[in-house]
Amino acid sequence: MGLPIVPSGGGISSSTMSGFKPLIIAGKRARTVDAHAHCYFQAGLDLMGSEASSVLPPVKGVPEHFLREDDQLAARFAAMDKMGIDLQVLSINPFWYKKEREIAESICKIHNESFAELCAKHPKRLAAFASLPMQFPELAVEMLEQAVKKYNLKGAAIGGSVAGEDFSHPKFHPVLAKAQELNVMLFIHPQSTPELAARLKGNGWLSNVIGNPLDTTIALQKLIFEGVFDKYPKLKILGAHGGGFLGSYAPRMDRSCFVSPQNCNPDIVLKKKPTEYIRQIYFDSLVFTGEALRHLVAEVGASQIMIGTDHPIPWVDDPVGHIMSTPELSDQDRLAILGENAIDVLKLDV
Repeated sequence: MGLPIVPSGGGISSSTMSGFKPLIIAGKRARTVDAHAHCYFQAGLDLMGSEASSVLPPVKGVPEHFLREDDQLAARFAAMDKMGIDLQVLSINPFWYKKEREIAESICKIHNESFAELCAKHPKRLAAFASLPMQFPELAVEMLEQAVKKYNLKGAAIGGSVAGEDFSHPKFHPVLAKAQELNVMLFIHPQSTPELAARLKGNGWLSNVIGNPLDTTIALQKLIFEGVFDKYPKLKILGAHGGGFLGSYAPRMDRSCFVSPQNCNPDIVLKKKPTEYIRQIYFDSLVFTGEALRHLVAEVGASQIMIGTDHPIPWVDDPVGHIMSTPELSDQDRLAILGENAIDVLKLDV
C-alpha cells in the first residue's frame, strides 16, 4: 500500500547521516541504541475520527513525531546524531484499545506496514515495535506473528493495561505466549492511571509525572504476583521510564504476603522471591540522574538496561552522557547499556 509517511523517490541516504564522532570505550566503538522513541502516522490517526485530536500529547516535540517527508527524516537523524544515537527503535503509544475490531485492526495494520517500509529504507538507523489490537487477543496473536515474520519488527509496544484490564489476566496470555514463542520483546508504555485522574489534576502534569511511572509499576507487579513470569519464564518485557517506581522500592514486595497473607492468593505460589523477577525484566535508562541510574543498575543489573529517551518529547538532551557520567559503572556496563543489550535482545543490525 502507498503510505504518505514514508519518503518517496530516492530519499535521503541514512548511511551518510551518522555524523557524530564515534564513542570509544576501552578501545571499542560503542554502538548506541535508543529503545524508547516515538512517531505517529497520520493515516492511523485519521481512523480515530473526532477523537484524533486527543491522541497527540500536549507537549513540546509533537510535530517531530511525524516522518512524512525526507526533510523530516533528515531532522530526525540529525537529532539522533546530536544525542549520539546510532539507531532508534520506534513505537506508538496505544490509542486504539477502546475501538471496535475493524478500526483497531486497520490502525495497527497501517502502523506495522508503515514501520516495515520505513525501517527497510533505513535499516541502520531505524527499527520498530509493532502495534497490536490487544483488546482482541486472538487477533493480536495473528498480527504479532505477521509483524515479526513478515515485517521484521522487533516485538510489540503495549500499554500498561488494556483499557483498564491488566494484561496479566489469562485472557491476554495467548499474546504473551506468542511473544515468548517468537522470542521477541513486549515494550510496556503507560498511559497514566485514569482511575486517579481527579487526584492527579492541577499544577505539574502529575498525570504523567506520577501517573505514567505508576501505571508501569502496576503492570510489572501484576506480572510478578500473578505468576506470569513463572508460566512464561523466557518472556521478554521492557518497562518504560526505568520501569516506573519498581526499581526504587521493590524489596517491599518480598514482605507483602508475609505481613498480610489474607491479601495473597494461596493458589499462586511463586517459584522465587518477588524481587528476583525484576532481574529478568528489562528497563530503559530514562531516570534522569546518575544516582538514579546507578541504583537501578544495582537493583536489576547492567544487563537489563537500555537507553530510552522518549524522543521526540524532550525529556532528555544527552542520553549517552547520562550513561557515561553515571558513577560506579564499568566500561562493559556502559557498552552494554549504550547498545549491546538492545542489539542482542532485539536482534538489531547496527
